Amino acid sequence: MERTHGGDWAAYERKYGVAPLDFSANVSPLGVPEGVREAICRAAAEIDRYPDPNCRELCVAIAEKEGVAPDWVQCGNGASDLIWRAVLAAKPKRALVTAPCFGEYEAALEAVDCEIVRHPLAETFELAEAILQGIDHNIDITILCNPNNPTGRTIEPALLRRIAARCAETGTRLLLDECFADFLDKPDRHTMRGELRKRPQLLICKAFTKLYGMAGVRLGYALSADTAFLNAMRRAGPPWNVSTLAQAAGLFALQDDNYVNQLQSLIRTERPRLAAALSALGLRVVPGEANYLLFRSKTPLLQPLRERGILLRGCGDFAGLDETWYRAAVRTKEDNDCLITALKEVLA
Repeated sequence: MERTHGGDWAAYERKYGVAPLDFSANVSPLGVPEGVREAICRAAAEIDRYPDPNCRELCVAIAEKEGVAPDWVQCGNGASDLIWRAVLAAKPKRALVTAPCFGEYEAALEAVDCEIVRHPLAETFELAEAILQGIDHNIDITILCNPNNPTGRTIEPALLRRIAARCAETGTRLLLDECFADFLDKPDRHTMRGELRKRPQLLICKAFTKLYGMAGVRLGYALSADTAFLNAMRRAGPPWNVSTLAQAAGLFALQDDNYVNQLQSLIRTERPRLAAALSALGLRVVPGEANYLLFRSKTPLLQPLRERGILLRGCGDFAGLDETWYRAAVRTKEDNDCLITALKEVLA
């Protein structure tokens, strides 16, 4: 089956028999924190019992980390699980999303026969005030990603607050995906966590997947002051959606500030270096602010790079983009140098 997301290393290994250098998934290049591995191993002794369906201990720990009440937290099987549950709980008839954006939003909306209104981003891929005109009483839910995937661009904080206010005026639920916010140079400047109390229609989604290299563990969480809606999300899918192993992994990860600091330092150094190297090859690079870069190449890149052991994310399936657009994760210096060397060969 053809995958529409990055990170399909299994297909590559089945064909070539070796592991690829994966730039298609925006996951921490530092690997899983050692303490997380140990926590999973310890928790394995309890897998004969059902996991806590309400993730009580983990929700308390997340609440302390985020500075919110524990009953404002809903855990899920990755952010995608929470996005689908939010849509199933809201049952929107009309939704507003940007183009391009993460494809799972539209997939969830289509599953409930929701009409999707796409707001095309400008050539620079910045979200402008024009989106306010698209939010009216006919829009049941607006879904935004900050920073956006695949562009890596952030929404100006003042505009984001105006969007939240506009959604409150029109009775529109605002789902804000902040899964990549912790990779930003100033995460606290861009989060809307502080607006939750006065904006009950606001729902924020975050994940352990990318930040802690836990893509295979599947763990995310949603934050909202609308506890009734969080309960509706719980009822929108099966129970026990977060395993005992994932809950144990999340509890330890929340304590590992050194890992996060090291990762943020790496991204802060390597993102501009990789962007400059891509630009030097004559590629158009979008000035992304997260742990990935969107760029354009008139030369096809996917298969030539696969033949060199490198996976890249083709972005032709994103609304508003075509097959000339690609997304590359920011990895370690050594990995990034491998990508640049391979690109030089292909483009030559």
